[in-house]
Amino acid sequence: MTIRNLSPLLHARSIVLVGGSDREGTVGALVLDNLLAGGFDGEVYVVNPHPVARSGAIWFDAIADLPQAAELAIIMTPAPTVGTIIDQLGALGTRCAVILSAGLTDADGLRRETIEAARRHDLRIVGPNCLGLMVPHARIDATFARTPARPGHLGLISQSGALITAVLDWAQTRSVGFSAVISAGDMADADLGDLVDLLAADPHTHAILLYIEGVTQAAEFLAAARAAALTKPVIAIKAGKSELAAKAALSHTGAMIGSYDVYQAAFARAGILLVDSLTELFDAAEILCTCEPIPDNRLAILTNGGGAGILAVDALARTGGQLSSLAPETLALIGNDMPAGWSHNNPVDILGDADAGRYGVALRSLLRDEASDAVLVMNCPTARSQAGETAHAICEEVAAAVQERICKPVLACWLGDANAQAVRSIFTAAGIPVFSTPDDAVRAFGYLAQARRLRWNLTDAPAQTRAVKADRIAARAIIASAQAEGCTLLSEIKVKKLLEAYGIPVAATRFAASAQAVEEACCWLSAPFAVKIVSRDLAHKSDVGGVALNLPDARAAVAAAQEMERRIRRDHPQAHIQGFAVEDMVEVDGTEMIVGITTDPAFGPILMAGAGGTATQILNDRAIDLVPVDHAQARALIAQTRISGMLAGYRNVPAADVEGLADVVDAVSAMAVDLPDLLELDINPLVVSAAGVIALDARARITPEPATASRLTIRAAPEGWASDLVTEHGFRFHVRPVRPDDEPAVASFFDQVSAEDLRFRFMSGVPKVHHDQITMMTRVDYLRTISFLAFDEEDGGIIALAMLATDPDRSRAEIALTTRADMKGKGISWTLLEHVLRYAKAEGIETVESIECADHDAALRMERELGFVTIADPDDPTVRIARKNMAGMRPAS
Repeated sequence: MTIRNLSPLLHARSIVLVGGSDREGTVGALVLDNLLAGGFDGEVYVVNPHPVARSGAIWFDAIADLPQAAELAIIMTPAPTVGTIIDQLGALGTRCAVILSAGLTDADGLRRETIEAARRHDLRIVGPNCLGLMVPHARIDATFARTPARPGHLGLISQSGALITAVLDWAQTRSVGFSAVISAGDMADADLGDLVDLLAADPHTHAILLYIEGVTQAAEFLAAARAAALTKPVIAIKAGKSELAAKAALSHTGAMIGSYDVYQAAFARAGILLVDSLTELFDAAEILCTCEPIPDNRLAILTNGGGAGILAVDALARTGGQLSSLAPETLALIGNDMPAGWSHNNPVDILGDADAGRYGVALRSLLRDEASDAVLVMNCPTARSQAGETAHAICEEVAAAVQERICKPVLACWLGDANAQAVRSIFTAAGIPVFSTPDDAVRAFGYLAQARRLRWNLTDAPAQTRAVKADRIAARAIIASAQAEGCTLLSEIKVKKLLEAYGIPVAATRFAASAQAVEEACCWLSAPFAVKIVSRDLAHKSDVGGVALNLPDARAAVAAAQEMERRIRRDHPQAHIQGFAVEDMVEVDGTEMIVGITTDPAFGPILMAGAGGTATQILNDRAIDLVPVDHAQARALIAQTRISGMLAGYRNVPAADVEGLADVVDAVSAMAVDLPDLLELDINPLVVSAAGVIALDARARITPEPATASRLTIRAAPEGWASDLVTEHGFRFHVRPVRPDDEPAVASFFDQVSAEDLRFRFMSGVPKVHHDQITMMTRVDYLRTISFLAFDEEDGGIIALAMLATDPDRSRAEIALTTRADMKGKGISWTLLEHVLRYAKAEGIETVESIECADHDAALRMERELGFVTIADPDDPTVRIARKNMAGMRPAS
């Protein structure tokens, strides 16, 4: 993943159309027509063996004849020619190409040929099999679409070229403009993550819109989307919402989680707002680009129709928003200018004969009421209603509020298409979104609330780390022994040992190799007993009569095992019976839950918690998230389920041990992180009661061979880089990667940093480090950004912090280091910097830079001694850039 050499997509000054034509109706002619009609003011070259005579374009019959390398190439020739063309363009010096041609596949070898040719010259490819590219601000329309894009601030990336043509037609009718429209095609090289990174850095793009059919390079895509979502809205449609859950999945967890569910969970973790339709996509983009972010989800409603207000309230409930409780002072101010019959509450119904003046008075008070976060102004067309006058009055009140630095979002709903159309230009000029139905307007407010929640999840959601005590050596040995035996389905006995290795309580269980051996197994347990079949061919034991419960003594247990074996051999002769699991019969005096993991093809390990028992799939009450989760996220996952209400206790039923349940979720998440061979796991039922939690049954599936790499798409903190270090002065300290719940400690650390050191760290005279800055250091993704904290061995306080942030390519990184003033002179900065450089080397980062104030002599001297080369910043004489090439550094031991 990289955005290297992709900038010509947005800023090309010369374009070559390979396959451009003047033969009417051909793709080459359509693209050439669109590019010239769009007014591109750079050089336009056309390469075609046949002459092309078009004003504004220069024709050549071969690439070798071009006078210079074009910055951007558009290729639309037959598939077998593309590899050679890429090689020729790359040799000439072109570094970016968009391939419209279809038919380059793995089966015919043409895809590989093209990729290899591009790599030889470090030439980047968008496509193949795509519609092309539009950049209205640069007057580039290199597509064969019928409708051009208007200039605007929405960046659209689509995996479907056909959808782009529909979007462009639809956008014309709504006067929607774009900063860029990119057809991703088959993504042989540049993928969704690359293109998101490109638009995230583009100042013309205020929001990024995505049409997604499937994600490749999921870890990099989520990292790109997360980074973009911190600065601008990222809004997506995911095709395939109706896709069924995997029918062949072994576990309940796998069977209960569909692909769309996983995309929802993944997008939420990355801060992507997911919508269901094109209308919603542009409504969300419009309101998120137009309106200020809101601090909460409280809405005030102003209307001249009581029924319309009620419809809006009903719609609000569906978005999870709240009707704001207006202050008595606000209601009193409004009431001074209202007739007696007004509503005296929210919704503020100012009656059907309301004129522009009445609207203005009410809105003035609502904008200044601190109990609401946004105002929805509704207008029902009546004989007394003057739509235009009222709209102007609304705009005037909003403008007056802005002058007072009150930037509360205002949404307009003029009911009826004609009513809304009559005022659309008025509201658009004032930056106020307008809708024609209460549902649309309130749903738009919901986007503001949802965007707030998504950003809050990235920057402010509760974080709590609980170390999972686990015998990881024993766990890996269990899996290795099963793989050595050729087993991919672990027996219940082995799965329970796996759970015990991670501290999950399990019902005491013994293995009996035969029905006769059940009696001996009972001697180690306490009656009553449960007996279960053990067979790698029978995933769901209860479905085949492989479970017997409440057996009063050993004799009954043996008899049950014999009958079970007889019945299964008769009904399932293909099943190999390995033996029986005999366990203490645990009375289900609690709530049956399920906790498990499954592996998604795109996003890796997926964690699930929900209502368990034999009816778990029928109940379908579950919540999912990507691994890893911390303890706060584990609790939040449980809270999303409907059954969580029962866990809280009701009537005479005491509250269950939700903390214990969250500990199990923590442990399962840790298993997914530590054990990449673990593909599926079900703990079902997991009984949760006031007394605690206990796993009664479990099943797991593993890879046949040891996994060679992690399956995680969201990186876990690299705990292997925690270390006890000693400086050359003999000072000892502990260093580890930062965690989100370190935020208070990091804030306290910076409170103890001197004003001069704050200036050195932030390149300005900041009196205090703000929450947003601390969040950037503590809420990291461990892929592009990581912070290392150094702790004093004596008092446990933070004594130094080093942050390493890479570019999207992960080839260059910037490091920033701060040491507490009272800890200077002990060699801490040197030793910590060496540790971080070893980490950078291990991560494959090629260059590390440090941006320093020119007068920060101590830091510059230390960096030179560590092999950094210092240069003056060409744009700022007060700044120095210290740069270290990591190629010659000794690798981490």
